[in-house]
Parts: sequence; C-alpha cells; structure tokens
Amino acid sequence: MAHSTIMFLTTFLLFFSSLAFAKTHYHDFVVQATKVTRLCKTRSSITVNGQLPGPTLEVNNGDSLVIKVVNKAQYNVTIHWHGVRQIRTAWADGPEFITQCPIRPGGSYTYRFMISGQEGTLWWHAHSSWLRATVYGAIVIRPKERDSYPFAKPNHESVIVLGEWWNANPIDVIRQATRTGGAPNVSDAYTINGQPGDLYNCSKKDTFIVPMGSGETNLIRVINAALNQQLFFTIAGHKLTVVGADASYVKPFTTSVLMLGPGQTTDVLIKGDQPPRQYYIAARAYASAQGAPFDNTTTTAILNYTTTATSAASNSNPIMPNLPPFNDTKTATAFTTSFRSPGKTLVPTTIDENLFITAGLGINQCPKNANSNTCQAPNGTRFTASMNNVSFVLPSNYSLLQAHHHGIPGVFTTDFPATPPVKFDYTGNVSRSLWQPVRGTKVYKLKYGARVQVVLQGTSIFTAENHPIHLHGYDFYVVAEGFGNFDPKSDTARFNLVDPPLRNTVSLPVKGWAVIRFVADNPGTWIMHCHLDVHIGWGLAMVFVVDNGVGQLETLEQPPEDLPVC
Repeated sequence: MAHSTIMFLTTFLLFFSSLAFAKTHYHDFVVQATKVTRLCKTRSSITVNGQLPGPTLEVNNGDSLVIKVVNKAQYNVTIHWHGVRQIRTAWADGPEFITQCPIRPGGSYTYRFMISGQEGTLWWHAHSSWLRATVYGAIVIRPKERDSYPFAKPNHESVIVLGEWWNANPIDVIRQATRTGGAPNVSDAYTINGQPGDLYNCSKKDTFIVPMGSGETNLIRVINAALNQQLFFTIAGHKLTVVGADASYVKPFTTSVLMLGPGQTTDVLIKGDQPPRQYYIAARAYASAQGAPFDNTTTTAILNYTTTATSAASNSNPIMPNLPPFNDTKTATAFTTSFRSPGKTLVPTTIDENLFITAGLGINQCPKNANSNTCQAPNGTRFTASMNNVSFVLPSNYSLLQAHHHGIPGVFTTDFPATPPVKFDYTGNVSRSLWQPVRGTKVYKLKYGARVQVVLQGTSIFTAENHPIHLHGYDFYVVAEGFGNFDPKSDTARFNLVDPPLRNTVSLPVKGWAVIRFVADNPGTWIMHCHLDVHIGWGLAMVFVVDNGVGQLETLEQPPEDLPVC
C-alpha cells in the first residue's frame, strides 16, 4: 500500500512539474496583401504580417499556442499547422471545409492547440486554394526545458524553408488552369527563405546567408514548402547527418543529398570542417512525371564561414555542389529508404482495418458540345485525380467536422471504398476505360483505437509520378515501400516492424507503393491527400472520420465560439 502511494505521488509530482515548465505562446497573424519584389518584378503577394516567409514559431515540447488569424486579404483563408497532432483539437487543424469553414475577408479566428510529444521541425501554411505559395512559415519544436537533444547540442541552428515563386499571382495561375482543365503554369523560380538566390536575375544582393564557424556544428532544419515540386537539396563540400524528420528523431545517417516532397521536413547536422570560405546551399527539382513540364532552375543560399580567413575567400565565387539529375529516382529512393526510428516503436502488429488505396492522375472526357477552351488537357479532356477512383469534392455549406460533430445529413457519405472498385495493372498500360473517376465527398469511418494499415499504390493512369501523401492529425509508421504493383504475398515479408520511421508525409514512389500503419487515437475528420497542390485541387484526397472513444480524454473538444461559418 505504502509503495503504491509513493508511486502515485511520484507520478503526480512528475506530471505537474512538467506542466510547470510548459508555456503558452500568443501570436497575431495578419493575412494581408504586401508588395514583394523578386526577379526584377514587383507584385502584390498575400503574406502573414508582411513577411515572406511568415513568422517562425519557436516552442518547446509540451507548450501551447494561441494564434489569432485576422484576414485582411481579398481571399478566403485558413491556416494549417502541418504535422501538429492536434489531439482532440481538430477544430484547429485548418484545412478548408474539412475541419472549418474559411475565414472570410475581414473576419478572424483563433487557433488553440498544444504541442504534445513532438520535437524537431514542422511548419504552417495556408490551406485554401494556392495561398500557401506565399503564406507559410516554420515551427521549431525544441525539447522540454529540462531535456536535451539526443545528440550533442549544436553551436548554431538555422531554418531553411524551400519555396516557389511565380511572377504572376498564384491564385490567377490556378484559376486559369481550373477554367481550361489543363495543367497550370510552372513557377519562375525556387526560393530559400523567400529569396531565389544569385543564380537568378536581380537576386544576388538578397541571397540568404547561413553562418558557419570553423570546428562548430550547425543544426539545419530543412522544410519543403514548395507548392508543386519535390526537391533535391545539398550543401557544397559538406556531409549532412540526418537526425530528424517531420518532428520525430531518426537513427542518424550521413548523406550528401536530401530529397524532400512538399510538406516534408528534415533536420541535419553539418560540421564546419572545410576550408573557411563560401559554399553554396542549393536545391533543384526532382521531377518524376515523364514528359511533364517543370521549373528546371536552381535556388541557392550561401554557407559563409565566419572567420577572419573568410573575408579573403569571399571575393571568389562560392563553391557549387553537384545536384542529382532531375529524374534521378535511384538517388531519391536511396534517401527515402534510409530512415529508421532510433528506439523501440509502437508500430501496430495486429491490424483491424486494412485498406488498399490507389492514387494517381486521370482525365475527364468533355461533352461533344463543350467549349474547347475549357478542355485543354490532352485530346480535348480535363485533368483530374483520384484515390480508389473517387475524385474528392470539398463540401461548401458546412465543414466535414461540423457535419460529423452535429450530425448534419447530406454533407458527406461514408462509402469510400477500402479497395479499388476495379483491379488492374496499376503501374502498367492502363485501359482508357479506367481513366475517368467518379466525383464525390466520400469518407471512411474508423472506430477510436482501430489499428490501421494503408497500402498506397501509385498508378500509371495518364502518367506516373512520385506523390507526397500527407495525413492530417496523425504520425504514421512507414513500414515498407517498393516499385511495381504491391504483392501481399511477397511484399509483406519485407515489412519493417522493428524500427520503421515515423512520418506525417510519405513519398509514394513513382510507379510504386508504400505501406503505412497508425492507431486511430485522435477523434475528428482527417484528410489524407497529395501535397502537390495542383493534385489536391484535382481531387487526389480522401478523409478518415474517427469516432470518439470513451471518456473526455478520448473525445473531441467542443467547437470554439468563434469558429467561422460558411
């Protein structure tokens, strides 16, 4: 009895002492039009607080955030806190018409949520149309104040946010593509922390500088915030030791190049072990879709050694790294398959829900009397995309979370198929009869606590490419990936159930598959979608509806009073 009492008191005191160190961070985000000049052109861009990228949020594991978003722009907007688990706070997740109606021009909404059990790098971005082209920023999550990194404390930390820049208004770019049914124009530049870098016109004086001390270690937090492009990333002359991804630690491994899909983050350590001078930090496209246009340019920043010897070397050009060819799937695959969790994992070994979901592009045939200006995909069609032959359609009168929580009928149906309605050679030559999906707002329901496995299968319908698939509200274990059609008989034997990496965005290989597992322990409506924004707009998405469990700690919080209305 005495022993039990002591154990209880010890646990009680540890719990409340951890609360004593937690903080609440308050921020005001003003979404507004701001004059921004890049590539010799000035245009009105939508920003947060006039910054591009927007503010970096710095917190510790266990802290809470209260962020009031005021919309002074001309467009509807929401903000998604990418990768934040949002335990019981799905109302703060942010995807438009999934967990909330958008914040209208002149309106506001306060997001309230806690960082729980996550350390590393995440980010935030707009989740309305193509506003995230310029509305985004980093989230830096350090260990609790009494804790430390699982590696030697670095001398410096730097955030690198990769993005894209259009000389045109990105909203106009996607609206034109929506009207024509064709592919949108590609970007005019990639950026590092909002700057294209000195390989582009009119960009030399604004190239971003990362300081480096000889003999020191720098923790570099890399985020791919690009709208529609996977990116290779490297630093000339320096090895990158990967220590984290998507706000989870990984078994450290060393590489010369990273590949990040939009939405993914990677934390790396670099050592100042090179001759003091300047070295390019560079990123360029990994473009896996055969024949598809892409922005074939390179963005740069400069790693600058801050020693007296640097000033003499700084007059010469920075050393340029070798980046992989744009279609180097071998290098991309070698990187994505190197990740392992650092310790014992909680990967589910027994499965309650086993889904097989195809993901890829398609086309819709236009009626014979259709205006040719609205059917400008190949052969007079319109581009579309789907999961299990369902092209997802956002609701408009209520968010899915409102409809689920209040029992509002007619907003969605619960018949999203757990397997493809038709089996075919997913990565081979696909019959044209399978090119046209059905449209619908279909969800898949999960009981609280269900152990879920999802086989994600890429398809070659119209074209095959690498898709960064992001699941809201959850981290998941990536237990396997491969090329060709998934074979449950042979490929199941390849599953890593010992130390698979924990991610929130998985790179679905071009003409291949990936298998993820998670426990449905977070009630709400959670969208799973391709993080290439053009693809989510075409319908490459689905939604899990997770029921409440038992008791308050397994139940969705009540909606906030200032939740926007449609």
